[in-house]
Amino acid sequence: MTLGTLYIVAAPSGAGKTSLVKRLVETTPGVAVSVSHTTRPPRPGERDGEHYHFVTPATFEAMIAQGAFLEHAQVFGNRYGTSRDAVHTQRQAGLDVILEIDWQGARQVRERLPDSPGIFILPPSREALRQRLTGRAQDQAEVIERRMAAALDELSHYAEFDYLVINDDFTTALDALRAILIAHRQRRVLQIERQRELLQLLLS
Repeated sequence: MTLGTLYIVAAPSGAGKTSLVKRLVETTPGVAVSVSHTTRPPRPGERDGEHYHFVTPATFEAMIAQGAFLEHAQVFGNRYGTSRDAVHTQRQAGLDVILEIDWQGARQVRERLPDSPGIFILPPSREALRQRLTGRAQDQAEVIERRMAAALDELSHYAEFDYLVINDDFTTALDALRAILIAHRQRRVLQIERQRELLQLLLS
């Protein structure tokens, strides 16, 4: 079976990346999301193994020492990392795998797997970004300001990605994400492998 494609999806906090990716996986066959490891505690409603693999800082450090991560980074004082083996297993099963990571992790992945397409999700405006961060009602004002500053820093790295998707209208942004995946699947190098038998029959 053809190895699935690894996609990097990044965005500033509040741009709607997680909601878009979740809906994309639910509505597009052959797509899976990679579940990251993190040292931060679960938020209300989050389940271990579904939203994240929640681990202790000591376990996380041990995994780094073992070379278990495809990428890892520190964000807001917590560690996040992507399991190298888990991603490889998903891709070997023919699944297109999405990594929801920040620009730091994206750089690490592109260094190791330069053919991985990068997609950056943009908010329609600064005002919309601030409203979305405030609307979570989970964080205090100083935390929101810190996240806003970090979001603007994240935005400055948009040029490191192959595709830009503006999340103004959710359905339109979702369609754009799906179009990127569908178009990438039609690339000649992938189709030659997937449609080898058909091509042989057509040309025989």
